Amino acid sequence: MAEPDDEDVPDLGIPLETVATIADLLNALEEDDEDEEDFDDEDEEDDADDEDDVSEELVEEMINELNESEQAALVALALIGRGDHEAEEWAAAVKAAAARNARTDPADYLLKLEGAGELLAEGLAAFGITLEEIER
Repeated sequence: MAEPDDEDVPDLGIPLETVATIADLLNALEEDDEDEEDFDDEDEEDDADDEDDVSEELVEEMINELNESEQAALVALALIGRGDHEAEEWAAAVKAAAARNARTDPADYLLKLEGAGELLAEGLAAFGITLEEIER
């Protein structure tokens, strides 16, 4: 897929590398949760420390280090990915995300949102951007 023209993609207000990294971490957390269900209690005890390397705390810290407009952009991408808004409604999506972030911690919201990493990828895809084409 050809990279989108800069004119076609609005300024998302957050570096694409940041979105890709957070999406990758959220996907890894979800995979860990799925894998954890397959382990018996003994295996879980042995692997618990290893799974903490990609932890909710790490993702929370990364999101909390973003400024408010970057946090709103991140949540807006998830909202677009979920289908609450279209890419053409970017300004409205950011406004809705900022309002949500005023009520709820954005890191907590994204960590509790099922499939958040995939939703971020879908949000980017609405703008013609794939996670795979973003250098990290």
